[in-house]
Amino acid sequence: MIELVSSSRCIGCNLCVSACPTNVFGAVPNAPPKIARQSDCQTCFMCELYCPVDALYVAPEVEPLPSVDE
Repeated sequence: MIELVSSSRCIGCNLCVSACPTNVFGAVPNAPPKIARQSDCQTCFMCELYCPVDALYVAPEVEPLPSVDE
């Protein structure tokens, strides 16, 4: 499951947004993409593969982030 998008490393290319087959990310103008639908992540590692600056971390076994309502 996608765990982290590093704002200090991200260059805003949005290749991870394009590469994700399940549309997990939300593009944000002039900022790193946000993890919009973490539960949809299939842990395919495509976002990590396409990221040119290693700004993403996908972990095979993690707990989902708490929802905004909690």
